[in-house]
Amino acid sequence: MLTFILRRVAAGIVVLCAISFITYFLLYFSSANIARNILGEFASQDQVQAKEIALGLDQPLLPRFFTWAGHAITGDFGTSWFTSEPVVHALENRLPVTLTLVVVAIVLIAICATLLGMAAAVKRGWIDRAVQTAAVVGDAIPGFVIAIVLVTLFAIQLKIFPATSSIVPGADAGVWIASMALPVIALLINGVTGGAQQIRSAVIKQLEKDYVRTLRSRGISEREILFKHVLRSAAPAGLTVLSLQFVGMLGGVVIIEQIFALPGMGALAVQSTTMGDIPLVMGVVLYTVVIVIIVNLLVDLINGWLNPKVRVS
Repeated sequence: MLTFILRRVAAGIVVLCAISFITYFLLYFSSANIARNILGEFASQDQVQAKEIALGLDQPLLPRFFTWAGHAITGDFGTSWFTSEPVVHALENRLPVTLTLVVVAIVLIAICATLLGMAAAVKRGWIDRAVQTAAVVGDAIPGFVIAIVLVTLFAIQLKIFPATSSIVPGADAGVWIASMALPVIALLINGVTGGAQQIRSAVIKQLEKDYVRTLRSRGISEREILFKHVLRSAAPAGLTVLSLQFVGMLGGVVIIEQIFALPGMGALAVQSTTMGDIPLVMGVVLYTVVIVIIVNLLVDLINGWLNPKVRVS
């Protein structure tokens, strides 16, 4: 198991380094007028050149990247070029909003998708048809359309939830729940329908295997067979789908946060990328990649625990 973990960690570090360099490489060519944008159109050429030297923009790509990477390894991501706020401080303020939104959504998706998928696989009939139809409809409707409909219906017309949010870390629990309700539901609908379809297929596949017939012939109850044996065997497929949905949410949450004015990582990513604030963009990318690597590692570990063949492969 230790070798299995070390291999996954090493692969994650390689991915992190590769994505960091590729992102920095792409941002390098978009930093031509950053000093002018920071100082304004009335700054003299001497002031612009002095600012470029201060920011290190006069250096070639590789020295700039390795200087940034050397500081990043020690936890120093620098300061925002436009606000002078430390990048770590900006990320620490935004990360809880995004993580709360995504984690709550993925937990609810796991619960609802598992229950619906198992019900469709075991009961079949109208439940099965409803799950399959909902999966097709859910895949066809973009998340931002659902978000806009939710805002229009529940915030503007019915006035049950706030249309926008200004939540900050440490805010009252009631404010957090009210602010997160509609964004979570917007993420939940697509995730549940797609996840239930995958779990349904995995459970049906397990129910058709010989070991289930053997367990039934021994008089073991259907409930024990379903929850103790079938669900465990079908879990790796469900976990893989959930991990992919989690990664997809980290990217898709950008639009959701913009619609609901949530001060999360997505809004920060859009703002910093638009301005060309390289330290902030790199901070957002690194934090996101590290979260994705940790989630994938946890899923691999759980899959390895559920199925030892995964560790061998």
